[in-house]
Amino acid sequence: MDEIIGIVLSRYPAGKKEGLLPILQEIQEEKGFLTGEILNEVSAYLDIPVNKIYGVAAFYDQFRFKPHGRFHIQLCNGTSCYLHGSFPLLRDLEKQLKIKAGSTSRDGKFSIEIIPCMGACEQSPVIKVNDTSYNKVTQEDLRKIIRTIKDKSE
Repeated sequence: MDEIIGIVLSRYPAGKKEGLLPILQEIQEEKGFLTGEILNEVSAYLDIPVNKIYGVAAFYDQFRFKPHGRFHIQLCNGTSCYLHGSFPLLRDLEKQLKIKAGSTSRDGKFSIEIIPCMGACEQSPVIKVNDTSYNKVTQEDLRKIIRTIKDKSE
């Protein structure tokens, strides 16, 4: 068993199904995403069929089954952001990076994720690159942001 997974699992009683979500959250926080191997280990520990664990993890948007890019770009698509132009920003972002939302570039440098709401409606539209937020983003702002992260990725 992977050491990190073992540490996380040791914090929860074996066989107790109510530990599933916090276990998956902690493991993903440590590992970055969930793999089949991880789901198998959690399944054995909690005595829950792996297909049920996968079903739960797939239901929640917070869980990932593949790694993010080095530059993970989140685009808010809440009502305010949508009304202030998030959809054209998304199309421009996909065109510039040559990937679709929900994908990671083949070289692992970039990923795009649509977020239902980032809770910054008064600052819409909002984009977040890793831990840096950009507010009231225009098409020109987006081009500058992409140029900057492309320069950093080389």
